[in-house]
Amino acid sequence: SWRAEQSFASIATPVPVLVAHGAKRGPVLCLTAAVHGDEINGIEMVRHLMFDIEPQQLAGTVIGVPIVNLDGFRRGERYLSDRRDLNRHFPGNAHGSAASRVAHSLFENIVRQCDYLVDLHTGSLARTNLPQIRGDLKNPDVVTLAKHLGGITVLDGRGAKGTLRRAATDAGIPTLTLEAGGPHILEQSAVDIGVKALRTLLDNLDMHASGSFWDAPQPVFYESEWVRSHQGGILLSQVKLGERVRTGQVLGTVVDPVTNTGSAILAPFDGRILGMAENQVVQTGYATYHVGVE
Repeated sequence: SWRAEQSFASIATPVPVLVAHGAKRGPVLCLTAAVHGDEINGIEMVRHLMFDIEPQQLAGTVIGVPIVNLDGFRRGERYLSDRRDLNRHFPGNAHGSAASRVAHSLFENIVRQCDYLVDLHTGSLARTNLPQIRGDLKNPDVVTLAKHLGGITVLDGRGAKGTLRRAATDAGIPTLTLEAGGPHILEQSAVDIGVKALRTLLDNLDMHASGSFWDAPQPVFYESEWVRSHQGGILLSQVKLGERVRTGQVLGTVVDPVTNTGSAILAPFDGRILGMAENQVVQTGYATYHVGVE
């Protein structure tokens, strides 16, 4: 277990950590999930992968933290109880805010033990993501790691300051974020793709044979943009996740339910829908469609 050192000692709950230690020498691969407490798909990916490993056939060690943000997970919420986003406080500070101390504890006690790290996420706030990996493709070690995950879609990005991906990569640990699906619900299709990518990674690192085979590789996206709503109302989508779109194509409309007036949301360029908001009530400026340039 790992202790997040967030609550007072007499009631502190240790965070479970799963470790598969191989009979043969090899690298240390770490998997972190539910850094945001409402993201469930990654938890299931860790379970599937960890309990599929045969230690006698494993070279190296796999460390899985299925629920990093146990505080948020218990409340079904994305953030810590102090309303901070844990994924904006890495590598953390032992003398900082509550979120910064949790981040520091995880980073020092677990992340620094890793040779490679994959941080598992979903879309946020009623948004869903096409299964994809994100990493700094200007870093050759990250590029090599990304290739090891097989045919999954790749999106270039260093990550915002304070993200686990950026902090770990800056510390010399090649790191990717694996995004798949949306928050609060368990999506088996997204989990299956994520598990397949992680099994492929173990195989390509010569850690554990997987037998996974991919169809044609998915595209790499070096640029992407969130398209925002220009009015408030009810969002009604006309495209699907993963769909290829053309410049000027109507992605969806936002309709005022009282006046029945609406406006169309148009694709700003040719691309593919990497993420999108679920149909819902949105405010002006709400990020609705994440379009990537192949």
